[in-house]
Amino acid sequence: MKVLDLKQINTTGFWVKRTSILIMAALLLCLAGACAGRSGDAVIVAGSTSVQPYAEILAELFAGLHPDSEIDIQGGGSSAGITAAMNGTADIGMSSRALKEEEQGLWSVEIALDGLAIIVNPANPVRNLTLRQVREIYTGAITNWSELGGNDAKIHMIAREEGSGTRSAFEDLVMGKDDEISPKAMVQNSNGAVRQLVSDDMNAVGFISLGLIDERVVALRLEGVAATRENVMNGTYSLFRPFLYVCGTEPQGWAREFIDFTLSLEGQRILEHEGLIPVMEVGGE
Repeated sequence: MKVLDLKQINTTGFWVKRTSILIMAALLLCLAGACAGRSGDAVIVAGSTSVQPYAEILAELFAGLHPDSEIDIQGGGSSAGITAAMNGTADIGMSSRALKEEEQGLWSVEIALDGLAIIVNPANPVRNLTLRQVREIYTGAITNWSELGGNDAKIHMIAREEGSGTRSAFEDLVMGKDDEISPKAMVQNSNGAVRQLVSDDMNAVGFISLGLIDERVVALRLEGVAATRENVMNGTYSLFRPFLYVCGTEPQGWAREFIDFTLSLEGQRILEHEGLIPVMEVGGE
């Protein structure tokens, strides 16, 4: 029977342990993000539900160009997206509001502009409001459509939730520093939900992204100016806000590739086609 050399056993054990330590170190580096951007790693994009549907379209087209990539689009609201980018739980945060002073240290880029539309049910005869009237609806000072030239019916105001970029933009652009949205407003957690409620209720009023207007609702004129992309661009329609991508640090790997695609001529044309205002001149074909 062959006798094993004890010195050889110890040496073999040393190399086995050393190899295990190296493998464990490599795994820990990957978990810490050192492997980010490699093929097969999902890029998490989270935040504004206003930006979300456009990001989903871009992600689908990006996946067609880059089959090895995986872009996971999630909602949650602008503030949640910015926080996720800040603490690293998302590679890219989506925001439909400008960054606050305490968020200015984050990496960010504007990908498009979007108008903010005040919407009513198509059966509602009201088609034009002043900025003051919209503000007084949402403070609760105006409670009946008859005060605005409409039917004798109670106004059902619908708003977005706290932390929403759409709500933040509405508060900045419409409510100002001195007025707050009434607690009587029915709160919804997405633009789609606001649009659905208004389409189902002839006495409802809400505010959503201009890019999401369809035949189910009517975008009111504001101070006699139609809520259109063209009027945002020429400066006559005053309610608009930025759409941003936000990262904790300079983006790398697939996250950077996806951002670059969004800002490319093709990406900007897609956003324009979907009703947003591109941040670069896209021109014709």
